[in-house]
Amino acid sequence: MSEPKASLLPANSSPLEKALDLGFGTLLERVAPPFPALMNPLYTPSEFLPYLAADRGVSEWDAEASEAEKRLTVALSWQIQRQAGTPKALSHAVESLGFTPNISAWYQQRPLGVPYTFDVQAIIGRSWSSGDHNRLIRRINAAKSERDQATITIVHETEGQLALTQVLDAPLSDGEFYLNGALPDLALVARLNSAGVAQHYTINDYDLRAQP
Repeated sequence: MSEPKASLLPANSSPLEKALDLGFGTLLERVAPPFPALMNPLYTPSEFLPYLAADRGVSEWDAEASEAEKRLTVALSWQIQRQAGTPKALSHAVESLGFTPNISAWYQQRPLGVPYTFDVQAIIGRSWSSGDHNRLIRRINAAKSERDQATITIVHETEGQLALTQVLDAPLSDGEFYLNGALPDLALVARLNSAGVAQHYTINDYDLRAQP
């Protein structure tokens, strides 16, 4: 004979109350507990991702983004918030969009850069959709300290390991970021191939509006 199950009902409970308590208890035992997988961004159901993002304080969220990007955004959110204001947080901010980061703070540059500035290079290996540049700016804004300013270099990878590079100048802002017309010749370094060899590119007279 099985042991009677513990109950929180008082001793003077009616037979109906005891039956309901026993019945609901049996039903609950049949439900598989959703934790801890429910709170894991890699395993939680896709429809739960927006709620998990809200729980973790994600400030930039695109409902139309791919499921892989959404999971990565949620997975890196706590690391970005814990390390906000550091190069590591900026790297995670770029990675959360599926881009490859290369962060260079002013004190790491030779010659030394302007204090409290940094260069962010985002290497993109996928299609570049309209609005991605603004999303990148908002995520970097959320990860950097208030005093810092940034120059963002966007590198588009191609099959031949060549790239088209865009530069978004500091300071960052949340508004639409459009730069039209000619740019001064600017030598840029993009580490594109697997061997890590630096290849130099020059851009000039390029329209920096988001490409379709």
